[in-house]
Amino acid sequence: MDDGYSGVDFNRPDFNRMIDDMNNGLIGTIITKDLSRLGRDCLKTGTYLEIIFPQNNVRYIAINDGVDSETDSNEFIGIRNYFNDYYAQDISKKIRSVKTAAMNRGERTNGSVPYGYMLNPDNPKQYLVNPETAPIVKRIYELSAAGYGVAKIQKILEDDKAISPAIYLFQKYGSLRGKPDPSRPYNWPKRTIRRMLSNPEYLGATVCGKTYSKSNKLKKRISVPRSEWKIFENTQEPIVDRKLWDMVQKKFDGRKKANKTGLTDKYAGYLYCAECGARMYINRAKSLKETQECYTCGTYQTKGSHHCSYHYIRAVVLDELVLNRLREITAFARENPAEFYEIAKSKAEKESKKLIKISKGEITAVQKRITELDGIIRCLYEDRVAGRITPERFELLVSGYEQEQAEQKQKLENLNNEISIQGTRDKKISEFIESAKKYIDITEVTPEILHAFIKRINIHERAIPRSQKCGNQIDIYYTFEADEMLSV
Repeated sequence: MDDGYSGVDFNRPDFNRMIDDMNNGLIGTIITKDLSRLGRDCLKTGTYLEIIFPQNNVRYIAINDGVDSETDSNEFIGIRNYFNDYYAQDISKKIRSVKTAAMNRGERTNGSVPYGYMLNPDNPKQYLVNPETAPIVKRIYELSAAGYGVAKIQKILEDDKAISPAIYLFQKYGSLRGKPDPSRPYNWPKRTIRRMLSNPEYLGATVCGKTYSKSNKLKKRISVPRSEWKIFENTQEPIVDRKLWDMVQKKFDGRKKANKTGLTDKYAGYLYCAECGARMYINRAKSLKETQECYTCGTYQTKGSHHCSYHYIRAVVLDELVLNRLREITAFARENPAEFYEIAKSKAEKESKKLIKISKGEITAVQKRITELDGIIRCLYEDRVAGRITPERFELLVSGYEQEQAEQKQKLENLNNEISIQGTRDKKISEFIESAKKYIDITEVTPEILHAFIKRINIHERAIPRSQKCGNQIDIYYTFEADEMLSV
């Protein structure tokens, strides 16, 4: 009998309901318009036709294809199944190709709109800032930049009665995305806050290619590494500015675990071991007082003393050293701006010339290799058309060369960015001087102060490891520097 079931997708609720009814002996015959209505996966469809249906004494009929399990006219059912499967794969490949081309042009291919934005009624592919939710997004970024951890931000949003994204969509559009719970309208999942704090779209960019599926038969989406995302800048009005964004991302480079007051480590993303180059992490425990919190080398923590040494330095000692250095250099920049500018520029130019010379040499080599790969791929196409190599061999070779070419192009982009950064050194020196004039009286080291003046801090091991009498040498690299420490 035809009970109104449609089996195009074996995971559909109506198909599963039909199978339950069949297992309970409520179905004797299943009728579909044609074989493809039962399924387009030849393996699964064959399993139902040849094993499951016969086991349950169920007769199957596909009207247009002339299939009837009780007759002997089913010789070509396997071939029909294969072509139905091939048709689904072919359609999937074409849709994937169209979406890939759209992503490469910077067009959005998904239907979700980030919280804080809304679709432009006149142009559905463009985002507009949502005046109802954008202030909440900006507040989340400001709280994170101020040093608050995700759990603390979550509590602040709840106290402020800020409606969560899932509830907002439910109330506004009736959407069930995110499984909204109307009884908890101010419940913000931590993962939602984390994703928002690392979403480049709030900086005014379009992001494509964050996930993919391996085939049309697999529903699971696989995450793509962040370095491989396609990001197109300045496609809509930003909700957060570059300075605020950079402060948050710098903090997220390091360990993000908050202390008992809800504040994260302000040195996360700034502190490195001078010997092995690994990040240094703060050690906290309920048994330790705040004055006993310390930093140690990440390599030592994970691999042990045979890979690197302890590099122990107390947080309060580091604060004192950094604060004194900042007071000295900002006072010098503020009181002697011309002299400071010349000293900083001289050191920067020396380093920049060396880096640019190396980078330009690498750029030449990379450009040459990209041109060579273009020629190789062109020859492979000609050999394929002429029949000198098999299609399988062609696919194997060209995929490898195209992958190498993509890697070389990314390397070229990184090298050009490095040269561009070196060219903005004068601007960074001027910005440093302006910041020194702004922060006249620095009383404590805060995330804002670190972002304004410091790029990186290297911690050396003590001359006598674990000694209580000799301290650590620290190297501070300021925002306008490359690799050398400025001494004044």
